[in-house]
Amino acid sequence: MNHQTDQHTSAIPILSVTRFTQLAQELIEDNLAELLLRGEISNLARPASGHWYFSLKDEHSQIRAVMFRTANRRVAFTPENGQQVLCRARASVYTPRGDLQLIVEGIEPEGIGGLQIALEQLKTKLEQEGLFALEHKKVLPPYPQSVGIVTSATGAAVHDILNILERRASGLRIVLRPTVVQGVEASASIVAAIEEFNTSRCVDILIVGRGGGSLEDLQAFNSEEVARAIFASQIPVISATGHETDYTIADFVADLRAPTPSAAAELVVKNRNEVEQHVDQLRLRLDSAIKHRLERSRSALGILTHRLRSPEQRLQWRKQELANLRQRLDAGIKHSLENCRYQLSVCSRELEALSPLQTLKRGFAVVEKQDGTTLVTSAAELEPEERIKIRFSDAALWARVE
Repeated sequence: MNHQTDQHTSAIPILSVTRFTQLAQELIEDNLAELLLRGEISNLARPASGHWYFSLKDEHSQIRAVMFRTANRRVAFTPENGQQVLCRARASVYTPRGDLQLIVEGIEPEGIGGLQIALEQLKTKLEQEGLFALEHKKVLPPYPQSVGIVTSATGAAVHDILNILERRASGLRIVLRPTVVQGVEASASIVAAIEEFNTSRCVDILIVGRGGGSLEDLQAFNSEEVARAIFASQIPVISATGHETDYTIADFVADLRAPTPSAAAELVVKNRNEVEQHVDQLRLRLDSAIKHRLERSRSALGILTHRLRSPEQRLQWRKQELANLRQRLDAGIKHSLENCRYQLSVCSRELEALSPLQTLKRGFAVVEKQDGTTLVTSAAELEPEERIKIRFSDAALWARVE
């Protein structure tokens, strides 16, 4: 039994670990060269080298995966842990550790396109930086003298813009800067055109856009480079990408968004008929305002004329007022004199009641000494043979004391 086992074992080749991993690598990579796998991203790492390392898992298993920077540069969105994705990959064996892994060549979110994911992520990023803020929007000049157009020279958009501008403002100076609006070179071409216009400052306003298209067709107008070039422009920018309902990143950053290229041209210049009509309306409003002002002035003048009579009439008013005052003064003086007379009469009666003459009339007499100023109130004041004066009510007599 042991002899047979030894013979069987001697028939199996002895391999080194390195050789075994090389054989496993050849077997797996030759037979699993193109795979599509659905799974959830976990353990995502993005080191400075630019490569992406992560695990792709489902409810039962997981496998390591790597996406080198040469491949992930083409990915339009940023993968995140927990995201369900669809990977185009090939199986490989990492020989230094003997690990089975996936070399991912393409990755796309499951259920929604990668471009849409990238659009939402970039939109959030730029909005947080303030590129969409209203305070950064520049005011469009009401009557520009020149307009710059950044679009394809052969597309329908440029013809629509030119037709509108020539019909509504034939004297407007138009500068077309042809650009690539689709493909890998489109973003750089649009950025270069915007920067050239800002360097030369040869126009008053810019129209940047193209005709409509799919999300892939409009990718240049959803790029970060174009968004930052529009934001940095010192010339006001109108974005017109031909989508009436859908917005691009350029629409959010631009100073004004037009739903179509034709609408952008209409926004640049006002129709001459509209301007003339506006002027006519202003003239009518001005005439009406002047007429109303004159009527108010006439009314105010009438009121002032009524208030400000002629000098003769004003003098007559003053005379009448003076006569009234004189009459009131005379009446006041008369009343005052009568009052004084009455008071004098009362005082006179009171004084008369207190007068010594009234006493003398009742039979009394007043005795005075010879000097006529000293009253004699007692007999002891008199000397024999002294002359005295006796005053009665109707006369005075001289007498001698015995």
